[in-house]
Amino acid sequence: MSRKLRVGWFSFTCCEDSTMVFIELMNEKFFEWRDLLDFRYFRTLKGRNDMTDLDIAFVEGAISNKKEEETVKKIRQNCKKLVAIGSCACTGAPANQRNFFDQSTKEEIQFILDRFEHREKVSQLSDVVKVDDFISGCPMDEKFFLSKLDQYLKEFGLVHA
Repeated sequence: MSRKLRVGWFSFTCCEDSTMVFIELMNEKFFEWRDLLDFRYFRTLKGRNDMTDLDIAFVEGAISNKKEEETVKKIRQNCKKLVAIGSCACTGAPANQRNFFDQSTKEEIQFILDRFEHREKVSQLSDVVKVDDFISGCPMDEKFFLSKLDQYLKEFGLVHA
């Protein structure tokens, strides 16, 4: 098979537990996936990355600053399907804790927010870009992820239904 699913894996504001679950899954699935998946962008695994012309972008984490917002918009433009991975991406929480700080605490941390160009609020992905699918959990449920990945492989015509 020459065609592979062009995949990007991105991580924003979160603890990256779903990334670790995915890497552990690779221990079990590597020989199956090597003929099906082309990891075009996955900074945890490789140094040279390309986020253009992706079939699927798996995006973990909430959006907390302007740079992340710009990057996730660029990812959205360069993928056919964007999948929110984990609680922070799906709901914003728990990465969005500062959204609920009292006024005194907000004033105390304002210099940090300004210095790193943080957005006023930390947002779930769907508040910033169109999200095609959600795989929630902290970390993601690996069985649910595997069933979704199988669905995408079928949807893109890489395995038979």
